[in-house]
Amino acid sequence: MQPTSDRIRHGRPYLLCLLLYGISTLILASSTAFLSTDSAFCEEESEEDDRVPNIVLILADDLGWKELGCYGQQKIETPHIDRLAADGMRFTDYYCGAPVCAPSRCVLMTGKHLGHAHVRSNHEVNPGKWDSFGGQYPLPKDTTTIAAMLKRAGYATGAFGKWGLGGVGTSGDPLRQGFDRFFGYNCQRHAHNLYPRYLVDNDRQRVLEGNSRGLTGRHYGPQVIADELLRFIRENKNRPFFAYYPTIIPHLALQAPQEAIDHYKGRWKETPYRGRSYLPHPAPRACYAAMISFLDTQVGRITAELKDLGLDDNTIIFFTSDNGTTYLKDQVDYEFFDSVGPLRGLKGSAHEGGLRVPMIVRWPGRIQPGSVTGLPAAHYDAMATIADLTGSHMPDDSDGLSYLPTLLGGPERQQKHEYLFWDYPGYGGQIAVRLGNWKGIKTGLHKKPDAPLQLYDLETNIGEQVDVAAEHPDIAERIEKIMLEARKKPPLKKWQFGKYPE
Repeated sequence: MQPTSDRIRHGRPYLLCLLLYGISTLILASSTAFLSTDSAFCEEESEEDDRVPNIVLILADDLGWKELGCYGQQKIETPHIDRLAADGMRFTDYYCGAPVCAPSRCVLMTGKHLGHAHVRSNHEVNPGKWDSFGGQYPLPKDTTTIAAMLKRAGYATGAFGKWGLGGVGTSGDPLRQGFDRFFGYNCQRHAHNLYPRYLVDNDRQRVLEGNSRGLTGRHYGPQVIADELLRFIRENKNRPFFAYYPTIIPHLALQAPQEAIDHYKGRWKETPYRGRSYLPHPAPRACYAAMISFLDTQVGRITAELKDLGLDDNTIIFFTSDNGTTYLKDQVDYEFFDSVGPLRGLKGSAHEGGLRVPMIVRWPGRIQPGSVTGLPAAHYDAMATIADLTGSHMPDDSDGLSYLPTLLGGPERQQKHEYLFWDYPGYGGQIAVRLGNWKGIKTGLHKKPDAPLQLYDLETNIGEQVDVAAEHPDIAERIEKIMLEARKKPPLKKWQFGKYPE
């Protein structure tokens, strides 16, 4: 069979052409021309198409399912991200890897769901250097990340933002996990301030003069990070690149450039946040909106740069979030902003509001503009999709499925998950399964390992308010079985629910 990379270089969904014309694989391998199909995206060959695509993967931090205009947000302005959706495809049933930062990023980078992922919590290690920001539990040295996979395929690889999967010099250091370049916050706790004293520049500190980890400073960390991202794109314009942008916005603390805050200041009644878990702020609503709009501006800068460099048509952009909106209501008024819409739960919860997140994919000339899909997919599908895009080899033990057929307008060819799975020991202990339109969840497992299964029909009850486990014992039993079988013992600590298969 012709390699996936060759199929994508010519800008054609291979399987669609195969179904419509019944051409044998031998003919496909030797053919110099293809007939056009009903799809507008089976295009004639050109020299420009004879390249694998550049990849930009944008990961927002704690951005809720309904905090973008294209998902129904009414108060916060996100015109550039909305344009991504208008130019590409928007997912309605897309899920993060975990309801908190580090495990979600592990799932995204490694293609393994939480039943198999190496990192399943925000556990931090501290070797006692660099102001005690030691980083989170590291990925092991034999891990294959998306970056490592693409580096082997000849891509330049760079990460810009919050890593959270191992400190500098550990096995989880991004420079040891396939990235040629890293700039930003290695440790998640370091990223709790957006005016830091320094940022990590590969394996060293870049001091930001005039910053003191106060509410304001001379250098806004997210701005400096975005500048480095754009520099990476410019420096690698003549070769395939993978730019991973795990921005720290809109994670707390509430901090944004004053001009961004002024855009929203005075629009709404404010209750100042006095400061307990994070820095205080006099106008939390205006600042939170400003942070998301600042991120939107950086997305606009990325798309403008790609157009200026002539790379727009050969670059696919993914935009998503690591988990749902924070539950710290006195800082982020999620009810006022309707941050997760009708969904139940927030960050830290295995209910829909903690797991269901935005996903937008844009690829000019390949993805139908303004398209929407209800395909259930998750972060662990990213590696499979990118492997399919580039003809790369991913690990055999990946849990992901490529959603490239859906992106290219061929949903009838889309392979679908039997179920989606989360095994999360945090926030009291939770485990969840989505099986078709059914959602099964157990909570409070640390205190009650035999907690009953809650069952919800997401088609009729997206808010997970009506437990129908008693009415559907066969579905409940099937999900209970999945919960026990789709997991292995985590490496860090014992997890209390049920038994792990040997």
